Amino acid sequence: MSRRAGILEFAVLGLLRESPMHGYELRKRLNTSLGVFRAFSYGTLYPCLKTLVANGWLIEEPGNTAEDALAAPLAGRRAKIVYRLTAEGKEHFEELLSQTGPDAYEDEHFAARFAFFGRTPQDVRMRVLEGRRSRLEERLEKMRASLARTRERLDDYTLELQRHGMESVEREVRWLNELIESERAGRDLKGSASGGSDSRDTTSGAPGGLPRPGDAPRPDTPDDTAT
Repeated sequence: MSRRAGILEFAVLGLLRESPMHGYELRKRLNTSLGVFRAFSYGTLYPCLKTLVANGWLIEEPGNTAEDALAAPLAGRRAKIVYRLTAEGKEHFEELLSQTGPDAYEDEHFAARFAFFGRTPQDVRMRVLEGRRSRLEERLEKMRASLARTRERLDDYTLELQRHGMESVEREVRWLNELIESERAGRDLKGSASGGSDSRDTTSGAPGGLPRPGDAPRPDTPDDTAT
């Protein structure tokens, strides 16, 4: 499975963990909630859904609204299909949530993982955030070294583009530092103290005391072709 397909499967399972959906509704949620999927099509989504059904992680059910029931006889086509997560699918999603390897904090997968931090155990959130920060610090070091070597050969516009890329990475590192500090302090979504609760509490929600993604959007960092 490609990395892109793996990210999509993870996001689909996560959204269907919240509630069953039609394919159209699911695509809309992927577009609006997870920006990394803004440019994908039904031709990408439906093969993914079929694979998840074949694996036993989803089941297909006929739509149960009056409109869905009339769709076939009136329009000469099948009624809408609703996709529902199975018990095995829920278990598989929880297993994916617990993973903290490199894929969890690479550019595209990190955005998807962060979107489901509300269902992620606190200790796993910490490892993913720290892994992401380490990844970006390595990238930043390479960018600075590359700029130092090539500065004299770059025109003003290319040099400015390089600086812009570095500033984007630096901003995300600062954002991650604040998230990590908030997690370590045990603050909830409003930044209040957790009152001495267990640091492994899985019900504390997404990291608090932010900034949150909506307040400080994650920048589009440049591809790192050195890895």
